[in-house]
Amino acid sequence: MTTATALTADSAIADWLADPAGNALLTEVLAQSGQTPEVFAPIRRLPIKRLVTMSRGAFTEQMLGDLVERAAATSGGVSAASAPDTSATAAPALRTWTERIDEGRFAGKTVIVTGAGSGIGRATASRIAREGGRVVAVDVSKERLDDFVTQHGEADVVPLSADITDDDGVAAILSAAGETIDGLANIAGIMDDMTPVGELSDAVWDRVLRVNVTGTMKLMRAVIPAMLAQGAGSIVNTASEAALRGSAAGAAYTTSKHAVVGLTKSSAYMYGPSGIRVNAVAPGPTITNIEASFGSPLGAERVQTAMAIMPDAAEAEALAASITFLLSDDGVNVNGVTLASDGGWSAA
Repeated sequence: MTTATALTADSAIADWLADPAGNALLTEVLAQSGQTPEVFAPIRRLPIKRLVTMSRGAFTEQMLGDLVERAAATSGGVSAASAPDTSATAAPALRTWTERIDEGRFAGKTVIVTGAGSGIGRATASRIAREGGRVVAVDVSKERLDDFVTQHGEADVVPLSADITDDDGVAAILSAAGETIDGLANIAGIMDDMTPVGELSDAVWDRVLRVNVTGTMKLMRAVIPAMLAQGAGSIVNTASEAALRGSAAGAAYTTSKHAVVGLTKSSAYMYGPSGIRVNAVAPGPTITNIEASFGSPLGAERVQTAMAIMPDAAEAEALAASITFLLSDDGVNVNGVTLASDGGWSAA
């Protein structure tokens, strides 16, 4: 006779869902906000305790503790502290990646990060700040930036609400950065509605290309003179798996990310001899605030078919690890690459 493993804060969400008592408890909690356990599909391998930070306050430490206690009581009073799994067929638990801060890696450097209010941009700005850098944190949302500053206490953060597609916004970003600009992380971007070209509207095309390509270009163009003057600089643009394949998004988004790769390669070639490195990162499924919407039945059918082979979604901090590597001096010999930080999706 086997003894079920107790559900703890370190148990994977998948283990909670596989346990009858745990599943019922999670279903109950999610129902309060009109959701179902299916929302956990992309993050099912993560420990449930990760929800505390990922939910930005919606799921608290107290709620987690209550959930663990109720699970123990519901399963017959099994201690939540420790209960070995004696099942001979139990799969070994996967090791969880933990962010490791390299203190001082960005000391004395000023880095502009767009999209810094949420998702990958926020995680990147946070890591640079915690590694000693001066961060010009740019986002269209002042509220998100205020929250970011509050959470980073003594860090050297210059928050700026600006539109990267607007020339006045770009000028304000340069002014906030000052004369020395050591790095630029072009992370701000938007998704399309998954429509194929035959159904694509001018409005979707223009909006996606304006933000993802024109905004990226404008900031690159703006920082190049300062980097040339100091003989050094690192730029990281955000491409996507949609820059490597045709099955990840609609026509507008896919085109925009292919364009980002071209812009990256051209700039790397042109400015490499001047001490400026230009690279791109191509994220796979990532937990951010950018949600996919489907404006086309054909687009939904085709893209969702491809999604069946996607790896589990990564946390934004995992993408920040890739981006900060390319931005930092650790990437000294890397120029003109598009780094697929996608959990192996591009290998499928």
